[in-house]
Amino acid sequence: MEIAILIFDDLTALDAIGPYEVLAAIPDANVTFVGETRGIKHTHHGSLGLNADRSITEVSRADILVVPGGFGEEQVGANPAMIEWVRAIHATTQWTTSVCTGALILGAAGILRGLEATTHWAARDHLGQFGAIPVTQRVVERGKVITAAGVSAGIDMALYLTRRIAGDAVAHAIQIVIEYDLQPPFDGIYEHAPAPVVGLLHKMLARRLEMER
Repeated sequence: MEIAILIFDDLTALDAIGPYEVLAAIPDANVTFVGETRGIKHTHHGSLGLNADRSITEVSRADILVVPGGFGEEQVGANPAMIEWVRAIHATTQWTTSVCTGALILGAAGILRGLEATTHWAARDHLGQFGAIPVTQRVVERGKVITAAGVSAGIDMALYLTRRIAGDAVAHAIQIVIEYDLQPPFDGIYEHAPAPVVGLLHKMLARRLEMER
């Protein structure tokens, strides 16, 4: 099973690495990190790099496509070669997936038109501009397209997909291997956050956007 994970500069690391840890453990899975060009793509914090083993000109099909998000999503969405590659690979896949704002890349490729989809809470309203129907679920499957909400939801998506492909036992075993048993100190849902936390969240995002400019 050929799995292609698109990577690019300013991506969110866990968007790609979370699904990778799960999907790479599926029997007979072969995972390839794909970039516009080969080489290191730096995450949005700058200090971590992921290596693209192949360029988009070298990968013409995949059984599973994973599109992560991050602040580099806008550059990908504005890059005709990247969007055309996503569109072309989607035509070959059994499953096309996104994590976080990777959904906006799928949207730019026309893949989400008329479909319910999810993404990070801060970008959810943008889905409508691509003809998608925004929903608040953590993982959304519509046909062969699966979208996941923000960052850590990519692990949920990958386990969900593994269950669909390989069955409960394999998915459960992989979940136990990575000890994915969430016990966070706080409720992680934006709509449930108290006002002081919401204020801090928006300041953090604004600061990051200013740095990107």
